[in-house]
This record gives sequence, structure tokens and C-alpha cells, in this order.
Amino acid sequence: MESLAAQDATMYWLSARGPTDLFLLYCFADTGCPGAELREFIVRRSARIPELSVRLRRTPADLNQPFWTPSQFHSEQFRQHEIPDPDWHGVSRALGALLGGRVEAAEFPWRLHVFRGVRGVPGTGATGESALVAVLQVSHALADGRGAARLARQLFGVEEPVAAARADVRAAGVLRALTGMGRYPWRVAATVLRGIGAARAGRELAARTAAGEIPPPGPRYPPGPLNPAALPAGHVARVLVLPADELRAPDRTVTALALTVVSVALAGYLAECGHEVRRLGAQVPVAIPAGAGGRNNFRSVGVELHPEVPELRVRSALIAAELAARRTRAVHPLLLAQDRVTAVLPAAVLRRDIERYPAAVVPSEITGHTVVSSVHRGPADLGFGGGAVHWTAGFPALGSVMHLTHGVTGLGATVTLSVHADPAVLPDPDRYMELLAAAVAEVGAAHRD
Repeated sequence: MESLAAQDATMYWLSARGPTDLFLLYCFADTGCPGAELREFIVRRSARIPELSVRLRRTPADLNQPFWTPSQFHSEQFRQHEIPDPDWHGVSRALGALLGGRVEAAEFPWRLHVFRGVRGVPGTGATGESALVAVLQVSHALADGRGAARLARQLFGVEEPVAAARADVRAAGVLRALTGMGRYPWRVAATVLRGIGAARAGRELAARTAAGEIPPPGPRYPPGPLNPAALPAGHVARVLVLPADELRAPDRTVTALALTVVSVALAGYLAECGHEVRRLGAQVPVAIPAGAGGRNNFRSVGVELHPEVPELRVRSALIAAELAARRTRAVHPLLLAQDRVTAVLPAAVLRRDIERYPAAVVPSEITGHTVVSSVHRGPADLGFGGGAVHWTAGFPALGSVMHLTHGVTGLGATVTLSVHADPAVLPDPDRYMELLAAAVAEVGAAHRD
């Protein structure tokens, strides 16, 4: 079976140090389909999707990369939650509790959480209509944001996925460990040789950046009030469901407009909390070309949010230009050279480096004060239990540096702005959502005018 690429193994080992799982929320109409039928649907569907029919296995002493092996559906992979008052506020509280957890990919790399008969759900379009809220929790070792959306589309898609033949497990953990030992000298030599190439590429990158041929890296910032030197005290989640047209404008991407909205709302919230706002930056995950068969193909870049620019069309133009420049640099082959070094590091060395990395320390300079992750999940042609999908949302993980993250998630004719926060830095999340809604209207009006 498939061995984990270095980036995927990194995400797995990082998950032991703090939550990194992906949470994809889908809101469906609730038709009253019995819970047993919903469960059976998920069992049948997942069995026909190879990537959802695996679990992770490690080799002894991590002498080789972990690998995926076929696995049967686990009884804990479907959870129907009963909450005392099944309304949207109750689901939001339950979601906050879920966001601090993780699946252990060695048991199963994904789980589906289901909430039934939920009242008062935003974006359902009908007063009194109850909703079925499904939250797909995925180990980051199994997929990145785009990959997880693709898996969800296979799970909830209208067409039945075509079952693929399962591969035999031709190498047990011990044999893979011995193979890893045999390849250790090769990996060390390859690391040295590729390291020399990466150093040469780094010098060329610096020279071409200085000459203006390649955009410079993003700005750096001192940590702010959203980046305390402490682990998150908890997790709160909120969503704002919008017609997609409210985040569309000529010559602007949805991501650029969403960043502009966040710049307005966040500056306003921090000012209300008594903080002086001079600079704000966002860390934005950017897709990069697939490399070495890995499932996590992204790089986080820093984008200046320009809160000092009052004219919002000018601000969004600056943000859009910076985002485009950061993307250009992120996918440049010279920058990708370092990834080729990581790809051949011996597994034990890679794991040791991850374990020793001071993840709980906030550096003196950071790439952004918050995260804004943007993913479009395709047309709104999904269903579950006979109910059509209304909208979807995502909740990027918190960490020792990022205590406030945003998801920008498109599905059909809707876009959802979601917030995942540490209550220690966002004590009034409802007020922040009010400011986000007002910022959407303000940014939209500026671009329509």
C-alpha cells in the first residue's frame, strides 16, 4: 500500500502535538430518514471509496514512513449526537467541543458527526425547517482542504462512486522497517545532494528576487493580541452564510474580497477591545503543484491586510495584488527545491525534528495574525438521507500562534464565512460576527458603487 509522503507524515506526527484535523460541515434538509439508514448509507458509500477504507500503520522505530493499509469501517466512525436543545446554538456549542479533538489515523483517519432535527439554522431558506448537520472530520495526513472536499463529494454525491479493487498488503510493518534501514544510506546521500541543490536554488531565488524577477516573500509582523504565548484555552465556532454574489466583484477573487472583509471586521473588533491597530496580516494557504505523490499540497503565505487604507476598493486592490504575488512565488520551482530535500529525509530524522520543534513558542516575527483559508467545494448537487444540501463550511485548526482562524467556503450559489477561535482572544464571538456581517455589506457597497 501507499507510503506517506514526507509532508503527509509531518501532518500526522504534528497531530500528536495539537489538533490539526480538518472539519467540513455540510448542512442538509432533514427529511426524517432514520439514523440507522444514514449510518448504512455511510458504511456502504465509504466502502466504495478507497481513500476512506484505510488506516495508517507505522513501522517499528519509524525506520520507514508510515503507510496506508486497507481497513474495514469502524463502529466509531459514525456518531449521531443527541443534544438537549437541538437548535443552531446548541450545535454551535457542540461543534466548538469537537474542534479540539482528533482522530487517530492508526485506528481510522476520518469520522462523520451527525446532528438531527436542528432548528434555526442559518441559510436554510425556510422558517421552521429542520436541518441535518453533518460534520466530516478528516486527519490532515489523509488529505488537505481540496482533497477533503473531494472525498466529501464522493461521500455525499448524487452518483454512486465506482468501487475500486483493494490492494493487497504486500509488506508488513517489520518488512517495511527493514526496507527503510536498507534505504537509509541512500536517503542520507540524497538529502545531502538535494540539500546542495536547494542551497544553490536559494541563492538564485534571492538574486532573482532582488532583481525584481520573482515577487518577494510576504511581510513579517510582531505577534499581536490574537497571538498570545499560550495554548488555546478552548474552541468556539460561528458561521455567516451568504449569497455568493455578496462576495463577488469585477477583477476581484472571492478570497481577496473575503480578506478585505476580515481586515475591516478584525480592525474594528480589536479597536473596540482597546487595541491600537497599525498593521494586520493574514496567513493564507495556497495550493502548490502535487509533489512526490503527497496528499498535502499547499504552502502558507503572508498577506498584508492594509487596515490603514480607508478606501475599500483601493484596499482590496492592494490585497489582491499581494495575494497574486505570494501565489506566484509559492509555486516557483526554485522555492519548491527545499521540498525535494524534505521528501527524502529518513523517517526517523523527520519525526525527531518534528518532536523537537518548539511548537508551543511564539516567534518574535510571524507571517500573519490570523488565518484565512479559502476553498470552493463545487456545485450544490450533494445530498444525505434524501435531503438536498444548503451550504458548507470549514474551520481551520488553531495553534500556538494562530488563535483565530477563518474559513471561506463556496458551494453552489453560497459562500460561508466561518470563524474558529480561542475564547481567550475572542471573548465575544457574536459581536465579531456582527462586525463581519457589517463588513460584508460595507465592502460589497464600495465595490458596487
